[in-house]
Amino acid sequence: MIFSDDRMLEKKESDVMIMFRKNKSIRLCTLTLVLIGALQSIVTGAESKWIAVGNLHNWYSEEGCEVEVGRTGQIADQQDGLRWPAQFSYQDMQAAKAFWIGTTNFSDPLAGRTYDYKTVHVGPRGPVDTKTEILVQEFKMYGKFDHPTVFVDGDPASTLLFMDIVDSVDSEMKADRRILNVVNTSTGMSMTRNIRGFSNENHDNYFIYDFVFKNTGIYDANGNSFNETLTGVYFSFQYRYAVSREGGPYGAGEYWLPQNSAWGANTVNEVIGENPADGEIRAQYSWHGLHTKAADGHDNIGAPFYGEGGDGHLSAQQFVGVVTIHADTSPSDTADDLSQPSTTYYLGSDEPITQSNDQFNPSKMQARYAYMESGHPLQSHAEDVGSGYADGWGPDPGGYSQGQAYGPYTIAPGEDIHIVVAEAVAGLNRAQCYEIGSNWIDDNVAVADLSNPDGSVPTDKDDYKDSWVFTGEDLLLETFHRAIETYDSGYDVPLPPPPPDEFTVTSGGDQIKLSWSNSAETHPGFMGYEVWRAIHKPDTTYGDEPIFACDLSNLANEFADVKAKRGFEYYYYIVSYDDGNSNLVNPGAPLYSSKFYTMTNKGAKLKRLPGESLDDIRVVPNPYNIKSSELQFSESGPDRLYFYDIPPVCTIRIYTERGDLVHTIEHTDNSGDESWDSITEYRQVIVSGVYVAHFETPDGRSTFRKFIVIR
Repeated sequence: MIFSDDRMLEKKESDVMIMFRKNKSIRLCTLTLVLIGALQSIVTGAESKWIAVGNLHNWYSEEGCEVEVGRTGQIADQQDGLRWPAQFSYQDMQAAKAFWIGTTNFSDPLAGRTYDYKTVHVGPRGPVDTKTEILVQEFKMYGKFDHPTVFVDGDPASTLLFMDIVDSVDSEMKADRRILNVVNTSTGMSMTRNIRGFSNENHDNYFIYDFVFKNTGIYDANGNSFNETLTGVYFSFQYRYAVSREGGPYGAGEYWLPQNSAWGANTVNEVIGENPADGEIRAQYSWHGLHTKAADGHDNIGAPFYGEGGDGHLSAQQFVGVVTIHADTSPSDTADDLSQPSTTYYLGSDEPITQSNDQFNPSKMQARYAYMESGHPLQSHAEDVGSGYADGWGPDPGGYSQGQAYGPYTIAPGEDIHIVVAEAVAGLNRAQCYEIGSNWIDDNVAVADLSNPDGSVPTDKDDYKDSWVFTGEDLLLETFHRAIETYDSGYDVPLPPPPPDEFTVTSGGDQIKLSWSNSAETHPGFMGYEVWRAIHKPDTTYGDEPIFACDLSNLANEFADVKAKRGFEYYYYIVSYDDGNSNLVNPGAPLYSSKFYTMTNKGAKLKRLPGESLDDIRVVPNPYNIKSSELQFSESGPDRLYFYDIPPVCTIRIYTERGDLVHTIEHTDNSGDESWDSITEYRQVIVSGVYVAHFETPDGRSTFRKFIVIR
């Protein structure tokens, strides 16, 4: 029999599900932000918002779920969101998510017919039909307070300027941030999603999602409604995790993980609490499993940086997942139903049902509904994979995703179902990732006095590394319990003092000056401030201790960093802290405002006073030798030269020895310094040779200096 492409896909979907069931196997920036939003809308068709004030950052879509490459539309953003620890680059773990609603015997007013199975969907792949299927109603972010204004040398210098767009301030709110998202669907079921995030350091690695699904009967964009009791209703979610972006093809450029790890080919998925006993939680979580194509066949648990130039640091130490906190028993019984979610089956990430839905195609809808009612597997994906290679297990080349569904429910007009889950990430901290990874790659286990987390002696370096990585599993379970306690308390999470609402960093000739407002000092229990500093780049460790601290006995609102060195770039953040009386997890330990509120993303650097004479001008280093970059300006600028003791205003023209103009710099900041990163007007790095820098002042005085570049 010959089928069209669509009918062949339908037949495959039907066959897959049959086998599945049988086997159980600031004003200045307003215009910029508007333009960014408009461009994003053109590319992706959906508005998104970030919660980025704690150590876990994620974006959310107005469509009700975060589909594959749904924020930017770029394949390079296959892993996009769920960044933890968010201070560091490329910590994304989110590959794709899905949200489906299914119901039975549905009299469809759009199609003018009755379907045995009706499903609507967002994800895991797009596009999303926002004209007739998913109807966006409201999408707003509320903040306990807005993010501070942060400036470095007069320029806005905080990523929150673009990531933390607060629509409305609600000072009575218990969470730091809350996103309200309302969508209607063509099933007549409307979803209200509230997402809460916290900056308290004991609660900043999870988000709580509070869903209310109500039978409003509204089925189209015009607000038309019907009066129909919905039967066999399921609410289903999918989570395609890929831990993590740093070591893969879409990370920093040099990658040491197989390419398909970026879409989760070796992700391992665990389920606990399918039939919960007293005190047991209902959760699903994932981690970076063994891969058949790891370089030289090494054990890639934790994704150590392996290969040429590798330092062994762990780049996939995270454990990520969701815990069910509450699910109504029925519309008339709001008691938590411990049998929910009723389905926890994993599914192939490239199975036909993960492709685009068609809400008027009976076969496609039936295939999706079949998944939603499939129940629990005899063994979880993690149990099936065991100690084997996750990417080599099963036929699906995309790996396997977590899945869950709540139901079936019967929901009459006006009735609703309330479901609450938390999504969390936990694992080793960054310092541990470097320490453990270094010991692993150098095989120090055999020669050093090292131990596993339980105190046992490692049998080999993989036993040592893996046992430490898997402490993340326990840390994640602890986080799940903390999220449950937070919900049960009515979100009564102690708030640390807010950060100063203004933070300014100013480069100077002999110091870098920092100043901040006193807005945080009225917070109950406020005790003082700490200032932290990083060198070269903002996504690195900020030292072992603050460079400045004060308390009520010596309170200050400014600090001069006189220990900064010339030629290096410095990044800062300031935190407020309290007296520790409100810390319920570690009583007596101070609570700190989130560093992300004030963390600068533009480097500050020392500047000299203007030179008194053109004879004072120097080129540093001269000669410049790429092989000695670590002795020059290192990571702050591996190709950087400086012109020192120059006039306060001048034009600097750089020529080759034969007189070709390479680059022109207009120096106008009245300092005696100007840097150049050895690039031409066309953004190309210069080659080895002799160069001439010509300096000309506005009054016509001029001079030149020769310098040598060795690459």
